[in-house]
Amino acid sequence: MDRYIAAIDQGTTSSRCIVFDSAGQVVSVAQREHRQIFPRPGWVEHDAEEIWFNVETVVAEALGLVTPVAVGITNQRETTLVWDRATGRPLHHAIVWQDTRTDDLVRTLDAEWFRERTGLPPATYFSGPKLRWLLDHVDGLRERAERGEVLFGTMDSWLIWRLTGGPAGGRHVTDVTNASRTMLMNLRTLDWDDEALNRLGVPRAMLPEIASSAQVYGTGTGRLAGVPVAGALGDQQAALFGQACFAPGDLKSTYGTGAFLLLHTGDEPVTSRHGLLTTVAYRLDGEPARYALEGSIAVSGSLVQWLRDNLGLISSAPEIETLARTVADSGGCYIVPAFSGLFAPHWRSDARGVIAGLTGYVTRAHLARAVLEATAWQTREVVDAMRSDSGAGLRELRVDGGMTANDLLMQMLADVLDAPVVRPRVTETTCLGAAYAAGLAVGYWPDLDSLRANWREDARWRPVMDEATRERGYAMWRKAVERTLGWVD
Repeated sequence: MDRYIAAIDQGTTSSRCIVFDSAGQVVSVAQREHRQIFPRPGWVEHDAEEIWFNVETVVAEALGLVTPVAVGITNQRETTLVWDRATGRPLHHAIVWQDTRTDDLVRTLDAEWFRERTGLPPATYFSGPKLRWLLDHVDGLRERAERGEVLFGTMDSWLIWRLTGGPAGGRHVTDVTNASRTMLMNLRTLDWDDEALNRLGVPRAMLPEIASSAQVYGTGTGRLAGVPVAGALGDQQAALFGQACFAPGDLKSTYGTGAFLLLHTGDEPVTSRHGLLTTVAYRLDGEPARYALEGSIAVSGSLVQWLRDNLGLISSAPEIETLARTVADSGGCYIVPAFSGLFAPHWRSDARGVIAGLTGYVTRAHLARAVLEATAWQTREVVDAMRSDSGAGLRELRVDGGMTANDLLMQMLADVLDAPVVRPRVTETTCLGAAYAAGLAVGYWPDLDSLRANWREDARWRPVMDEATRERGYAMWRKAVERTLGWVD
C-alpha cells in the first residue's frame, strides 16, 4: 500500500488540500472558497476563523480514510493576522496582501535602508506595515503585544499553531520564506532585525520563531492527529520548489490572477538595482538558505476576467484564445493593465491602465490578443531586470498556474523572451512544493535529486518570432507603459 503526503494550500480566494503519492502525482483534491471582505476602497480582509473551518473541512474531504506520513503548508504570503494567545480568537480580520491602507505609512520609511537590510522596498504589499496598522488601530493591542498576550503571524503561522494544538500548546512558528516577506527579517542573519522592528514599532514578543522550510514543526491534532506538520513555504517559493528549480539560474513563473517570477540565485542574496525583490527561496533543515530574485506582476489572469466581466467581449476565459487566434497580431493596439499601479520592475502607484494605439481597424479580436500580449510583455520586463541584476542568461522558463492552459500565450512568452517555455505534467506545483518540503523533512523522499526525477515535461514552446519584430513590439510596449505614469496626482 502506497504511503501519501498531504499539502494544505491556503490561498487568496480559497483553501485546498491535495494528497500526493511518492511520484508526485495527485491522488485527491478538496477545495473551498472563502469570502473577500472590502470594508473600504483599497481595503481587503479575510475572516481567519472561516479560513480555519474551511481548512479543517478540505483536509477531512481530501484525506478520506488515508492518514498521510506528513503534511506541508503553502499560503498566500504577506496576509497579516493577530490573535489571542490564550483563546486563539483573532483580534481583527486578517489584512490581505492586496490591501493598500498602509500607503501613507510606507511613504515615511527609508526605502534604501529597508531594501538593503530586508531585501524589500517599503510597500503596502508587505506584512510589517500591516502589523503596525493593527497595533495603532486596535484598542489595547500594542500593550497586550508588549506583554506577550497576542501572537502575530502570516497564514502559515496561524495554520501551524491551530493544527498543532492552538491554545493547548500550538507551535508559534513561521518559515524563512514567509518571514522574508514581512520587512522585519534580516536577509543575512535569517532572524528578526531589531532595528527593523524599532523602525516599524513592532514588539518582538508577538513574533513567531523563524524555522526552516522543511523541518518538523510539531504534531497534528484533530483529523491530523499524530501526523508531523513538517513543511511550510510561501506560495511562490512553493511553486519554485515544486518546479524542481533547485539550481542557480533556474526560473519559474506562475500565471494566475497576477504573475510571479522567481529566479534562483544561490546561497547569497542578490540586491536588485532594477526594481525586483530579494527574497529567500527556501531553506532545508541544517543547510544554508537559498535566495531568489522575484518580480511580481499585479494583473495577468485578472485582465482576462476584466475583458469577460467588465467589457463583455468574451463569455468565458478559454474563449480568449480562440478569438485572439482569428487575427495575426494586435493591430498596433497595446493594453497596459495598471489598474492599481504597476508592480515590478516599475513600482509606480501613480500609474493607471491605458489602451494605446487604437484605430478604426482594431476589433475585439485585436483587443483579445493585446490582453494576452500584455502578460507576455510584462514578463519580458521582469526577465530583463533579472538578467541585469544577476548577470545570468535565461536557459528556459518553467511555467505553472491556470493561464498555462492557453497555448497561444505560451507561444507569445517564448517569442518575446527568445527562450523556451516549458509546462510540467503536474501543474499543481504550489501544493507539490509544500508536499516536497514536508516529505524531505520526514525522509519520505531522500534528497533533491529524487524530486528532480519526479519532474516531467508536458509541453515546450520554442521562439519563432524574428528579432526585429520582437524588439519593435517591445519598444512600442514601453512607449505604452510611459503613457500610464503620473495619472494619479
